[in-house]
Parts: sequence; C-alpha cells; structure tokens
Amino acid sequence: MSQILIGEILACLMFLGVIGVLLIGFPVAFSLAGTALIFGLVGWLLGVYDPSNYGSLIGRYVGLMSSETLVAVPLFVFMGVMLERSGIAERLLLTMGKLFGNLRGGLGISVVIVGAMLAASTGVVGATVVTMGLISLPAMLRAGYDPKLATGVICASGTLGQIIPPSTVLIFMGDMLSGINAQVQMEKGNFAPEPVSVGALFAGALLPGILLVILYLLWVIFKAVTDPKSAPATPVPEAEKKDLGREVMVALVPPLLLIVAVLGSILKGIATPTEAASVGSVGAMLLAMANRKFTLSILRQAVVSTATITSMVFIILFGAAVFSVVFRMMGGDNLVHAFLSSMPGGAIGATIIVMAIMFMLGFILDTFEIIFIVIPITAPVLLTLGVDPIWLGVMVGVNLQTSFLTPPFGFSLFYLRGVAPSSVTTTMIYRGVIPFVVLQVVALAILFLVPQLITWLPGLLYK
Repeated sequence: MSQILIGEILACLMFLGVIGVLLIGFPVAFSLAGTALIFGLVGWLLGVYDPSNYGSLIGRYVGLMSSETLVAVPLFVFMGVMLERSGIAERLLLTMGKLFGNLRGGLGISVVIVGAMLAASTGVVGATVVTMGLISLPAMLRAGYDPKLATGVICASGTLGQIIPPSTVLIFMGDMLSGINAQVQMEKGNFAPEPVSVGALFAGALLPGILLVILYLLWVIFKAVTDPKSAPATPVPEAEKKDLGREVMVALVPPLLLIVAVLGSILKGIATPTEAASVGSVGAMLLAMANRKFTLSILRQAVVSTATITSMVFIILFGAAVFSVVFRMMGGDNLVHAFLSSMPGGAIGATIIVMAIMFMLGFILDTFEIIFIVIPITAPVLLTLGVDPIWLGVMVGVNLQTSFLTPPFGFSLFYLRGVAPSSVTTTMIYRGVIPFVVLQVVALAILFLVPQLITWLPGLLYK
C-alpha cells in the first residue's frame, strides 16, 4: 500500500474519529486537538506525517491573536450581553405584543420582529432565545397559542443573530475566507485579488436575513389564517392603548439608533467592524444607563460572560488549527479536492455536496465546530472551482443557522427547554422547529437560484 493512500485513509479516519469523540461528550477544543495529535503520532510511526509541520501553528496562532478583525468578536459579544441586561429586549417584546395583539398571530409576528431587531443589535443567540422564552412564551401560552408554534417561532427568531449582522460567525468566516481566497488567487497567478472583508459579508447577509424574517412572518400568518385556534388574537385593553404610541417610540428608537450607528458605519465604509463594535459596546452601556440598569454588578457579569464565550470560541479555533494541519499534511486536502472536483455539475455540484454535508453535521455539531473543521478543508476547493467567496460565506452562514434548531443537539432547543414550563414537553419543542428548519432550507434554495440576493449589495457598496 502506497504512503499516499495510507495518509488519505488516516485523514478520513481522523475526520470520523473527531465526530465520534464529540458524540461521546468530550470537550470540543480538546477533542479536535487531541484526536489530531493521536492520528499525527500514528501517521509519524507509519511514515506519512512529519511532526515538524506543527511548527506552522506558531505563526497561525500569533496571526489569530494579533488580528485586528477578530478583536470585533469580544466587543460584539459584550455589546450583546450588555443589551440583554439593559432590559431592551423585554421592553421591545412587551411593546410589540401590544402593537400587534389585536391581530390573529400578532404575538408570533411580534416575536419575529423583535428577534430580527435583537439580532441586528446583539447577535447573541442564547440570550435572545432565553429572554423571549421567559417573556413571550408564557404570554403566548396564556393566549391559547399552540405550544409547537409558540416554541418554534421563539427558537427560530432567536437564531437570526447567526446571519443578520453583526454576526460573530460572519466575522470568523470573513477572516478565514480572506486568507483562503488570497492563497487560491495567488496559485492562479492573481497577486492582487479582491479582498474578502467582513463588511462585504455583512452586506451580503443583509438581504438573506430579511428573506428569512419574511418567510417566518408568512408562516405565522399562514397558521393564523388556516388554523385560527393555533394563533389567536390578544386584544389590548383600551386603557393601555392611550400611551401605546409613546411606548413604541421609546422601545424602538434606541435600538434602531444603535443598529444604524453600528451597521451603517460598517456598510458605508466609515468604520471597520472592530471600530463599529467598540462604538456599539459604549452605546450598549449608555442604553443600560438610560434604562437605569447599569451597575458594577451587571458590568462584571457582562465582562465575565464575554470572556467565557470568547475564550470558548478561540480555544475551539486553536484546536481546529491543529486538526487542519494534520489533515492537510496527511493528504486529506488532496482527497477532498479530487472528490469535489469529480462531482457532476462542477462547482454547482461540489457546492451542493458541501452544503448537504454541513447540514447533516448540524444535527450533531455546533456552528463554530463545523466552520472551523469544514471551511479550511472545502473552501479552497470551491474557490478554486470559481465559487464567489462572499456568496459562499453567506450561504454557509444561512445553512449553519439550522444547526441551532435541528434535534438532537440544537442549542436553541436546549436554551428554550431550560426556561419553558413543564407543560411544554421536549417533543413539542422539537416538532415546533421542524417547519422553520424547512423554511431555512427553502431560503437556501432561493439564494442558490438567485445568488444576486447575496452579491448585489456588496457589489454596490464595495466595488
């Protein structure tokens, strides 16, 4: 058996081994690095892997730690956590509930709208789902909503932060795709390629995010029309209608101003994502002060939560770097390139295969785990075949949004299960998210057939 074949077999076994170890329950970062080190040792003993390749990790780690773009990640996380503590989400949910309460499905519509606004101002999925679960779910159940519809719309709306900017997933995607695209273009002889910026990815994700919001709203309206008992109206008492206009302005204007300041400055090229994130963090603290929710205790909680989330993500990234080096140096990348290049349909067929694999992995792995493992392996092949990097990044973002909803390991399901009353069973939550997973697949199909929904705005703003 040739050395090349032995290396490729080990690379395949390593990929399957990582998934198996993760299913057993080992921590993600240590599973990635540990499995890679074990297979690297086996490869060294068999003469198909050179341990000196680990030396390349030093430069990669230093590059990650000194990346100005990735500084935006903890800043956006802090902004989201601080806004969640400031009471903005609670005020938005209560006000929107009153505004749409007289309509059938009004509470569901308000949850989708608030989910979109929180996604554009915080981007923290867990905090959004928990907040809406604590406030909206009891109100929807008291109003007579079908528990499956209520839980489904809360889980799905809470995950919009994965694709609607500012999204930490898109920040990492932009950093990864920028390096991969530069390498691919240099191999093609293009030594001055168009950069893949986080701002361009944010612009590309804007219309797909709106598309998902529209699909969710249409589903709620469809249920309200075809099955009125599942989404009844909740009339607002006349006494509460008097000040409703003022309440709407107070609830909507502050987060809208923050969204315009952060996203507007990025999309217009006034500020980099890191600079905009710093402004957003200060703005979140000011809003907390305005709502009289800013204390040293809340600030400490926000800082600790930010450090915890950021550390978790970066440790996974460092572990994935070890996995990527071993996989590539044992010939795994050549195997993947040969496999995807041989797909019928060329770039289209290869992209469909990669998207299908990512969708299936979403049932058992987290979003960050998938992008840190799969993107370094598959993106070079797809970009070599001519796939647009901005389109690819946004498509992956929409695809992996489903990983938060797909049983058995969808994190949004766990978040909601933790705050839902005992009358709402886990089966109800699982069944409730199925229509929204289907809607996300429909959105993927639309974006695949009409790629201009992703590429038009970046082309307008950045070229």
